[in-house]
Amino acid sequence: MRQLLHDIFSDLPGLLQRFVDSHGAGVYALLFAIVFCETGLVITPFLPGDSLFFAVGALCVPAADGSRILELQVAAPILFAAAIIGNTSNYWIGRATGPRIFRGESGSLFARLLSRKHLAAAHRFYERHGGKAVILGQFLPIIRTFVPYVAGAGAMNYPRFMIFNILGAGLWVSICVGAGYLFGNIPWVKQNFELVVMGIIAVSVIPVIVQVIRTRFPSRAEAQTAPPPESIPIDNSKTGDAA
Repeated sequence: MRQLLHDIFSDLPGLLQRFVDSHGAGVYALLFAIVFCETGLVITPFLPGDSLFFAVGALCVPAADGSRILELQVAAPILFAAAIIGNTSNYWIGRATGPRIFRGESGSLFARLLSRKHLAAAHRFYERHGGKAVILGQFLPIIRTFVPYVAGAGAMNYPRFMIFNILGAGLWVSICVGAGYLFGNIPWVKQNFELVVMGIIAVSVIPVIVQVIRTRFPSRAEAQTAPPPESIPIDNSKTGDAA
């Protein structure tokens, strides 16, 4: 496990290449599973997202002999579909279980596995940005896992959610995979992939850090009106029409 975590952060392209060598086209099923679990299951927000897409883009660049480790026309649609299906599943899970969990009425194992802190952060993010949070949250680690769940718990209009879902997933895949395709095979990037991954993570979490600081040190107006994390209200009339 320690070696696997080391490879994820320091040599993700090498890890994927070794998987291709061992399992061939099965790597596409692995990619789908990772992205689906990260976006569709609120208990797995720790899985790689942006760095995985960057690595996939780098492995789609043809070698000198024209060969490719991954095919861009196969990998990109699979990642796109996985993100959409994962977000949609998360939305319906939130619709079914979210209200009771937010009100603290559920004592199930699923409810105990959820991070109240992460749910509260995602709820505040969703309240601030409305439906656009589905797009913006796609680029924020951890937040992207919880925003679809919060949208479902808040009974956001489903067709409206799907519009934002498709737009967000398309931008996420195209930007991150495209960056890997354009820059992933630059010698310095290949030799310092660990630093690149840390840079991607750092840039991605800056908005989260800002939100945490604002939460811990709120303005007077926010301090007077913000609900405590233990009792987050779900206002269906507001969130259902947010845009």
